[in-house]
Parts: sequence; C-alpha cells; structure tokens
Amino acid sequence: MTFANPDLLYLLFLIIPVVVWYVLNYKNTHASIQVSTIKGIGKNHITYKHILRHVVFALRVITIALIIAAIARPQSTLSWKNQESEGIDIVLALDISSSMLARDFEPDRLEAAKDLAIQFIAGRRNDRIGLVVFSGESFTQCPLTTDHSVLINLFRDIKSGMIEDGTAIGMGLATSVSRLKDSDAVSKVIILLTDGVNNQGAIAPATAAELAQTFGIRVYTIGVGTEGMAPYPVQTPFGMQLRSMPVEIDEET
Repeated sequence: MTFANPDLLYLLFLIIPVVVWYVLNYKNTHASIQVSTIKGIGKNHITYKHILRHVVFALRVITIALIIAAIARPQSTLSWKNQESEGIDIVLALDISSSMLARDFEPDRLEAAKDLAIQFIAGRRNDRIGLVVFSGESFTQCPLTTDHSVLINLFRDIKSGMIEDGTAIGMGLATSVSRLKDSDAVSKVIILLTDGVNNQGAIAPATAAELAQTFGIRVYTIGVGTEGMAPYPVQTPFGMQLRSMPVEIDEET
C-alpha cells in the first residue's frame, strides 16, 4: 500500500504528547497517600469501571489516527505485466479398460498412469490440455482448458468401468484428433497412455495415427505395463479376489 500524501503521516507523532498529557493529568487528578505498611489494607482490585473510564480517550486517539491516515490518501497499486508464451494444445488419451487394473504397477496400471498424467499437467502451466478416456468406446472427459486444477480433479475421479469394457485404442486416438484438428496452436500433441493391447473399435490404431498426421498432430505413446505374471482383481462367488494372471503390453501396437 502507498499513500498519495505520505508526509501527512508525520502528524501521527502529535498523538504521542497527547497520550503523555492524558497519563500525567490522570495521575494528578487522583489523590494518593503514603503509608509505612499496607498490612490491614484490602487489596485494590482493578474493576471494569477502571478500564472503561479510558475507553473514550482511546477511541478519540484511534479516530484521530484514522483521520490522519485518510487525509494521507492510502492507495493500492496494481502492476500489469504482459507475458507472451507459445502454448501447446495437448490431449491426454487415457485407457481405462479392465486390463489397466493389473497390479504390475502400484497400486495398479490405471492409478500409476493417472499419477504420471497429473505430474505432467502440473508442469505445463501455459498449455491447454484436454482429456479423452477410452476402453470399448471413447469420449471427451474434458475439452482443452488452461484450468488445470479442474482437469486434475477430473483425472482423480476416473475409474475403470465408466464405459463399455474393451480396448479401442483407435477410437481413443480418433476422438483426441477431433478435439485438436481445428486448433490454431503452433503445436498439437496427443499423449496416449495405455497398456497397448488393442482388441476393439471400428477404427484401427494405425488408421487413427494416419489421421492425426494429416492434421499435423504428433502422437506420443506411454506404455503402462510389464510382461509376465501380476496380481489381477477377479470377481468370484466370494467377492473380488486377486489372482496371479499373465499380463502383457503390446509394444508393437
């Protein structure tokens, strides 16, 4: 905060002699006696009446101080800084199929992919980022936005089973392309997070990748998974149980 007339604030020092005068005058107007001992004399308790008699003076001092501050004209300052940045339009395409529940990552593939995506979003302050989820079909969970806090909250709410099961990578890519094809950004990117085993969908992954290339969209794939055996949740008559099952990641796709 600044003041238009800061020199007027020196008037606040005039309050000091006023306070000193009040204290001295108060002592002079109250008689006192000197005694050799205070034995037998009851203790002098300070009551609320002693305090209230000074409230009026205190309010007057505060009022004078506020008037002086108002005359000095306090002002708040706002500074504007124009900063140009070359943002990138990015769509994160996240596989939420049941195969992403394999626990070769902690706590599972899907949660590991979500954590990775959230870290990525936090580091892209100037970029517009959108979210597409897919399994047996795909849809846009969040259009391109710079409100990354909303996007991160949407990521945290994603669960497997939100849509028909399966892994339609081509559909996920095609939906992502549709979100970016009309963008005027200098750079357009799709980041695909999947375990890579395509088994469903009317559009093949290779076809969707060619479509992205046509619109000048770069596609980066992050494979989430390992080869071998891993705990996998399986529905049984006794409820959901973990079974060791073979897992794979289709790196070729």
